[in-house]
Amino acid sequence: MIARRMGKLDSSGIRKVFDLAREMENPVNLSIGQPHFDIPPEIKAAAIDSINQGLNHYTVTQGIPELREAVMAQVFPKGPPPGQGILITSGTSGGLLLAFLALIDPGDEVLIPDPYFVMYKHLVNLCDGKPVFVNTYPDFRLTAERIEPCITPKTKVLITNSPANPTGAVWTETEVDEIIDLTQRHDLLLISDEIYSVYTYDGPPVTAAGRCDRLLLLNGFSKSHAMTGWRLGFAIGPEEIIREMTKLQQFSFVCAPSFAQHAAIEALNLDTSNYVDEYRWKRDMIWDGLQDKYELQRPEGAFYAFPKVPCGTGQEFVAEAIKNNLLVIPGEVFSERDTHFRIAYAADNETIEQGIEILNAMV
Repeated sequence: MIARRMGKLDSSGIRKVFDLAREMENPVNLSIGQPHFDIPPEIKAAAIDSINQGLNHYTVTQGIPELREAVMAQVFPKGPPPGQGILITSGTSGGLLLAFLALIDPGDEVLIPDPYFVMYKHLVNLCDGKPVFVNTYPDFRLTAERIEPCITPKTKVLITNSPANPTGAVWTETEVDEIIDLTQRHDLLLISDEIYSVYTYDGPPVTAAGRCDRLLLLNGFSKSHAMTGWRLGFAIGPEEIIREMTKLQQFSFVCAPSFAQHAAIEALNLDTSNYVDEYRWKRDMIWDGLQDKYELQRPEGAFYAFPKVPCGTGQEFVAEAIKNNLLVIPGEVFSERDTHFRIAYAADNETIEQGIEILNAMV
């Protein structure tokens, strides 16, 4: 009765931990990958105003013009390159699904840096594509040198994520330029997932936007403005690709939530630097607290750290952490290896301090 394609998907390991958290009494929870602050009041007020004004019906599939224009102006302050289209999506995850369905034929190979955001592999499998993993251990740097040996005649897409979930790695200007040069030489489409772009701690954000023609940029409002439940993102790329994604959205999501689209115009005008400063502080807490006892790359962005387990597997380590009332995510959820675990430091400082104490005591 169930379609065969569903056998290619497994329940998210993250969701399993979330379910476990509900069964535990006051766990020290460093597993949740969403901001710990509430949606800023200005955005909530704008959403309430739009609801009260009756702006609650379907919008055009591609998103309201005011929001599309505002997003393009922010991404391309000097104006977009020719031939660029934009689609307002139901979250960045919705944009990923539309992109993969529009682009991947059975047997097409998609290059995915390992470790990776959990959704990439499963969506490629759902589309009957073939995930090909680019090993970035132990420093989690995605470089053209590491990518090129993985390219074959069947390679169609390279997906990148900077700042990265689960490692917190942020690409440099040199790395992104060399990666774009590589994709152009091999006629690949680059999908750049930049959902964590505001959370860059050691320098200005580095974006792929405007650097090449064969680029699909994905971003959204879930992480930057804590609008996770409002499901609002955007995709910018070649008009041909955006047109096909819009067609798919018409027959699936229909449109992104209307009230959230109107509120997002206010979000684009909001200064979020205070949140970035707060998470930089939390990053430093994790780094200073764990670097002496764990093999850990210093996170440069997002709100994750990806330490190596001191012994055994990631799953075994996480099982032991749970016995100590600590929730973290095993690395095998995000990787073809099971040697690390993910910490999400999007939590209050007291929770982070408790987590550091438990982790150090476990070594």
